[in-house]
Amino acid sequence: MNEIVIVRGGGDIASGIIQKLHRSGFRVLVLEIEHPMAIRRKVSFAQGIFDGETSVEGIRCIKANDIDDIYMIWKQGHVPIKVDENCSILNKIESDVVVDAILAKRNMGTNKAMAPITIGIGPGFEAGKDVNIVIESNRGHDLGRLIFNGLPQSNTGIPGNIAGYTLERVVKAPCEGRIINKCEIGDMVEKEQVIAEINDTEVKSKIKGVLRGLIMNNTYVKEGIKIGDVDPRGIKESCFTISEKARAIGGGVLEAILYMQNKG
Repeated sequence: MNEIVIVRGGGDIASGIIQKLHRSGFRVLVLEIEHPMAIRRKVSFAQGIFDGETSVEGIRCIKANDIDDIYMIWKQGHVPIKVDENCSILNKIESDVVVDAILAKRNMGTNKAMAPITIGIGPGFEAGKDVNIVIESNRGHDLGRLIFNGLPQSNTGIPGNIAGYTLERVVKAPCEGRIINKCEIGDMVEKEQVIAEINDTEVKSKIKGVLRGLIMNNTYVKEGIKIGDVDPRGIKESCFTISEKARAIGGGVLEAILYMQNKG
């Protein structure tokens, strides 16, 4: 396979998709914003925007500045990532597939005219109208299911249940400002432990567990946005590997591409 797949977004869910497609032989190009807001940074290719390159489960992702960089990185067998919020690279590269994995809960401009195969992840897309296929992103029985017509499940605003915890495991910014991290991803934290500060306001964990995700230090955040994730299961190794949810959605995307190709 030498088909080109553009994936919009490089967060942890998008990275599960990218890993699956790269290992299956597709040439994957990741597009991100200038300052990604990924939480699970240790398993997010978006980190390559900050560091120049990063690796997730042995797959190298290297920042590209122009189209020549993109083709060179592909030739080396790696995954290029580029700052391109509006997907303008489509004016220079003809992509076989476009996958919108931004997970913004709304459509950020992806449409069926972008490529022969277009796929949207989760709420914000209507299959058959905005994109060819939508992949269900809500945890539960239908996670990873292909939707050919209509809408996926609506955004509930409630995180998935992990070991009996939902809202409690998510860390949100108590105010607007620049975050100063006091812990690192992979640290075991106690309930009420300070994991960060924003404008001298302490940010505390609501539960005991392992700090699975924490937004990039010194990021300017708005009040109420998600900045961290505590996993009550307390398995440190899980902080550095792709989640079951990301793998399920990645499998759904691979299935969707193959289905559309075989359909002809």
